[in-house]
Amino acid sequence: MHIFAFLQPLIMRFYTHTASIMAGLAVLLTTSVQAQKPAPGPLILGAYAQGSFIVAHTPAVQHLAVSHPTGFELNLQRQTNGSEAWHAWYRYPRIGVALVYYDYHNPVLAQSYASTIYIGKSLFRTPRQELNFRLGTGLAYFPNPFNLETNHKNAIVSSRLNATLQMRLEYDVAVAEHVGLLVGLGLNHYSNGSTAKPNMGINLPTLFLGFNYHQQRPFVPLITPPNELPADIGQNFLNLSSSVGFKQLNPTDKHKYVVQSISVLGGRRISRKSNLLVGLEGFYDRSLVRQQRDTARSTSNLPDVKKAGFVLGHELLFGRLAMVTHLGIYIYNPYKSNDFYYERIGLKYHFTNCVFGAVDLKVHRGSADVLELKAGVKL
Repeated sequence: MHIFAFLQPLIMRFYTHTASIMAGLAVLLTTSVQAQKPAPGPLILGAYAQGSFIVAHTPAVQHLAVSHPTGFELNLQRQTNGSEAWHAWYRYPRIGVALVYYDYHNPVLAQSYASTIYIGKSLFRTPRQELNFRLGTGLAYFPNPFNLETNHKNAIVSSRLNATLQMRLEYDVAVAEHVGLLVGLGLNHYSNGSTAKPNMGINLPTLFLGFNYHQQRPFVPLITPPNELPADIGQNFLNLSSSVGFKQLNPTDKHKYVVQSISVLGGRRISRKSNLLVGLEGFYDRSLVRQQRDTARSTSNLPDVKKAGFVLGHELLFGRLAMVTHLGIYIYNPYKSNDFYYERIGLKYHFTNCVFGAVDLKVHRGSADVLELKAGVKL
């Protein structure tokens, strides 16, 4: 999966995909009630029409970048109000869920249906108008994916289930006491993280027009945010984790190969918003065994396909949720199947103080390697 150059840094930094993380953000939406803390923030209900075009970021998709997809979105947002300390640290963002439908007006691509979770950050706000930046991720369903016999022209989508990324700017201006007119410009990206091939992905620059119903306008924080710092700032910890992923080598080989990893990372919380990490990881990608046998002249004395890496990482904290970014360098890599370094981006959620789960995308120079489903413990 190659994403055109000017969007690649954003995609790689904020990509993300899956059910455990969606559950985590759902907990954030309701945590105030469950913990019997002050009442949760007001709700915003939105309905938007959307018009797009398909970016021909590689010659393999030019024959599909001729239609202009249209669709609509329904979303429900909760305005954070200070009932959790991290709300004030990020100046009271919004947390939302959305349902997104696209009609691609092309029988090869047909339609898509997506469910996403997102965070919205206010860039400018007055009693009557506001400008917000929104970032979200989730899952999308494509009923008409690539099929070698019946739909071989679909080089964009090769699996029914895909991950999605949303980025957009939204301008909302009041037209009534509780109703706002919204105009937005953004990008929707769909991909399966190389779990199936071909995996060119689809990028949809999109214009949005619709209405928001605000339960409370203007917004007023519920309480004065506390000034004290979290008790664990300056403390060290150890993360032990293991992951599993699946990948396909090419469109003609339908087999899904298992990719596993283990990691030992030491970390330190350095501020209210950040953890820094450093450690070692090991990888075993079974697809490389097949790739090696297909390309080698002889199957005797083949190099080891296992790999080990040294990794530096950062976690941006939102309560129990964290946005993860890693940069790794291979220190053991006998079979040179890729670059000497790798990147990882993802979302991590702490179910308890000790147990966490994560969904990460491991990439090599902007090209997706594997989507990792991870579980671990914090000591």
